[in-house]
Amino acid sequence: MAAFTAPDPDYAARCAESFGRQAFLHFMGGAVESLAPGRVTLRLPFRPELAQQHGFFHAGALTTLADTAAGYAAFSLMPAGAAVLTVEFKMNLLRPARGEAALARAEVIKPGRTLMAVRADVVCLRDGAEEMAATMLATMMVVTGRPDVPAG
Repeated sequence: MAAFTAPDPDYAARCAESFGRQAFLHFMGGAVESLAPGRVTLRLPFRPELAQQHGFFHAGALTTLADTAAGYAAFSLMPAGAAVLTVEFKMNLLRPARGEAALARAEVIKPGRTLMAVRADVVCLRDGAEEMAATMLATMMVVTGRPDVPAG
């Protein structure tokens, strides 16, 4: 993928501040593992409350993780005063997701002035190895000038 330059030199601080308000992912136990312009990795440790009836990560937990990672990958390329919202996504669940934690690695595929395409791959960490569990293709909308969607 291409290397991107963030238009806002304070993008990392803006992302951290915004992520601090990410109540649902915090409730689930998610955290930022790495951040660069157009890329982010989020980690979600496994716990029983995130499991479905067979003991695997619930698809909803993985989808939340991937969508949030995709959103912050896009947000890292926003100028000050802009935000992003998810317009759509498609999630492919590739195998039952089990392990000590799930990682969502998202990267912007195509930045744009109004829409951005982002891919997020979800891997599970299990016994020291990574297993690809899911992949998401998401479209993010650039939002400016809306009081109901604060920048960041």
